[in-house]
Amino acid sequence: MEQVFDNFLGNAPWRWLVAGGVAFGILFVLLLLRRLARKQYARLAATPQDEFLELPLHVVSQTTVLFLLIASLFLGLLTLDLPPKAARVMLTLFTIASFWQLGLWATTTLVAALERKQRKTLAVDRAAGSITIISFMARLTIWALVLLLTLDNLGIQIKPLLAGLGIGGIAVALAAQNILGDLFASLSITLDRPFVLGDSLQVEAFSGTVEYIGIKSTRLRSPDGDQIIMPNSKLLASNIRNLTRATERRVVYTISVAPETQPAQLQKIPGLIRSLIESHSDVRFDRSHFTKITAASFDFEAVYIVTTTEYGRHMDILQDINLRLVEAFEKEGIAFAYPQQRLYLEQQAPVQSQLVSK
Repeated sequence: MEQVFDNFLGNAPWRWLVAGGVAFGILFVLLLLRRLARKQYARLAATPQDEFLELPLHVVSQTTVLFLLIASLFLGLLTLDLPPKAARVMLTLFTIASFWQLGLWATTTLVAALERKQRKTLAVDRAAGSITIISFMARLTIWALVLLLTLDNLGIQIKPLLAGLGIGGIAVALAAQNILGDLFASLSITLDRPFVLGDSLQVEAFSGTVEYIGIKSTRLRSPDGDQIIMPNSKLLASNIRNLTRATERRVVYTISVAPETQPAQLQKIPGLIRSLIESHSDVRFDRSHFTKITAASFDFEAVYIVTTTEYGRHMDILQDINLRLVEAFEKEGIAFAYPQQRLYLEQQAPVQSQLVSK
């Protein structure tokens, strides 16, 4: 029996016992360190502020037991004189396990960093909708790279595989070009950020508040309460008005008076409109002019800027101007124009009849 053990992979039994002891000791220490890291992370995570060591400890605490076991066995077997083939097998197994553990550490770091950014940006610019898209794309890239490295270490030629995937990818892209278009559009929205969650948008004939930014579509909540679902590619191809990011509101104010209005009255109207506009503190006057003469009216146009983007305040100002203008026109005897039609009748001369005598 001892002869058999002496010949087992060229190492004596006591050397195997030493290797097992080393592996067990390393595994015990690594498990203890992971437990301490998890305990310390739980203590830091319970505080409201973000600590400097919180993220590294969170990443370390996500180390799997399988990786620790493989790493311990690998380090323990380094004390033995293994045949080249067995050493290559153990090195390959340890390398593949390391790649997958690195992938897990990378995704954990990414998700934790994005969650920390999300907590900060929710109160600032509500950009949380783009966090999901970035996380999805980054994790897909990380695990695709890990898979390719695993296949390469298993001796599989990845260059022909990449070439085949390229040809197959073209076919898939042609078959699912709409889905891929929406996917890349969502990535563009994430990077360029023309809007974020909570922004009020006007897209062609639709308007609403952004309540979700997904990988394929963006959802708006209309003022009527309906949900508007728009594909991301179509959304970016449209002209978008982001009403939330407006700093001021420009208003063009037009009125029409009756064509019977006297010249002296017409001269008073631009100044009257200006005085009504300038009576509001949060309004900046631009101009007021007699702009057009039509067959049915005399038209005036004024332009002013409301220095707040609040729609309710804009309507309050407009209502006040209208009411006071009606009152002022009544005092001045000025009449507003109204649709009318005039009918002109042409009178013909009476026909005189003559009697013809025979």
